[in-house]
Amino acid sequence: MKLISIVSPCYNEVDGIEDFCDQVKSVMANLPGYDYEHVIIDNNSTDGTILALRQLAGQDKKVKVIINARNFGQVRSPFHGLLQAKGDAVIVMSSDLQDPPEMIRAFVKKWEDGYKIVIGTKAKSKENPFVVGVRKIFYHLIKALSETEQIKNFTGFGLYDRTIIDLIRQFDDPYPYFRGLITEIGFERAEIEFTQPKRTKGRTKNNFYTLYDLAMLGFVNHSKFPLRMASFIGFVIAFASLLVGIGYFIYKLIFWNSFQAGMAPIVIGLFFFAAVQLFFIGIIGEYIGAIYTQIKKRPLVVEKERINFD
Repeated sequence: MKLISIVSPCYNEVDGIEDFCDQVKSVMANLPGYDYEHVIIDNNSTDGTILALRQLAGQDKKVKVIINARNFGQVRSPFHGLLQAKGDAVIVMSSDLQDPPEMIRAFVKKWEDGYKIVIGTKAKSKENPFVVGVRKIFYHLIKALSETEQIKNFTGFGLYDRTIIDLIRQFDDPYPYFRGLITEIGFERAEIEFTQPKRTKGRTKNNFYTLYDLAMLGFVNHSKFPLRMASFIGFVIAFASLLVGIGYFIYKLIFWNSFQAGMAPIVIGLFFFAAVQLFFIGIIGEYIGAIYTQIKKRPLVVEKERINFD
């Protein structure tokens, strides 16, 4: 029997984790000819989720739990869980039920048709309209500016053949942008659209900082455009400043006694150039920070406990 690994990152999902595991179990029960393991990696939850996971693992040996020593963030923890999967195919899905478990069947069917990558893309979402709008802007930007293909409305939810997992392991990236790695690897893929349901239990753990971190990770890993834009804008501003300076000089020669430049242009120009410099210093800092993270070569996570992996 082929083994399907389902990998689910988890953090403070005590209200819905049991329902999620039950739905996964029900879907897999209706897939004859497959065995499965459900790997749940918990990012050091503080709301009772860990206790619930221990109970679920005690009742079902197919539920395998990794508990992190601390919260390692939404990038490193899911990636570490992915690398622990042993299946012939690995399905990555969130544990908040916004990645519908019933799509597992469609993923497996496409995999059996020969696709090594089968992904779910959000055609529609019942999330907050403002959040949906911001994400659409991000997807458009990174798709337009990236040096490699980027997939719109793709969060990582999908099925990946063992071949793909073995290739991902070779990247040895301590802070990976998983969505970008999938397109960088290549291989023909199948895309299945779905409507993302509204979260019914618990609250989202994303905030402005986590979304900004993920967005900058995507740009830094897959585009040099911000750095090149800094050089281009610097050249344009320098040329424009030269023209303005020449214009002021000529105007002063013509109207020597009546023209007074005043302090306003100087103050406005000073603040404008300072803002531009700070912005691009921040951009350069993001790239330097990414290099620093790579050099440190720290582990993705530190595990505190494993359950049912024996």
